[in-house]
Amino acid sequence: MYAVIKTGGKQYRVAKDDYLRIEKLDAEVGSTVEFDQVLLVGGDGADPKVGAPLLDGAKVTAEVVEQTRGPKIVIFKKRRRKNFRRRTGHRQYLTVVKIADIAA
Repeated sequence: MYAVIKTGGKQYRVAKDDYLRIEKLDAEVGSTVEFDQVLLVGGDGADPKVGAPLLDGAKVTAEVVEQTRGPKIVIFKKRRRKNFRRRTGHRQYLTVVKIADIAA
């Protein structure tokens, strides 16, 4: 069984026991989170249930595995012939979750 959920402005296709890196959630490591914005549930040989845009009563439960940061992105700005160079970086905060259950 699989589902398509929406979190952090993005959509993810998930199945049971999948590990997922998503935008940071305010949750402690080891706690349980629920995603109620489910767009599609499918699998088990049946036709997929598609929401318009969301499915009523469907939810995906996950456990927070770790809070981490993504790779460093380097931003380099330069103006030619003006002796202007600026180098900055950014690392996005991420949450790693393990999908525990899909309830349709």
